[in-house]
Amino acid sequence: MIQTNFIQPMTTPTIKSQAGTESKANSATFKNMLTDALNDVNQLQLDSQAKTEQLVNGEINDLHDVMITAQKASVGLNLAVEVQSKVITAYNEMMRMQL
Repeated sequence: MIQTNFIQPMTTPTIKSQAGTESKANSATFKNMLTDALNDVNQLQLDSQAKTEQLVNGEINDLHDVMITAQKASVGLNLAVEVQSKVITAYNEMMRMQL
């Protein structure tokens, strides 16, 4: 069974009672979540590149492993692009709202 680490449950941050701290805690958590996700996608890309180079150099013979790693990197990148698109769409919708 293949397990992916792309989607992980979100945890609610600890919120202090001072005004303004809640928004900073939420933005820091959201920022960390996005940074971690992008780092995971980057690592998948680097792993795929390394295995492809090893295959080309004759250091490994397992084509299936190389193809699976490349597919994981492709799916991760496609997911990141789709999430980016949805975030931009949501931002544009919020900017069009009248308060």
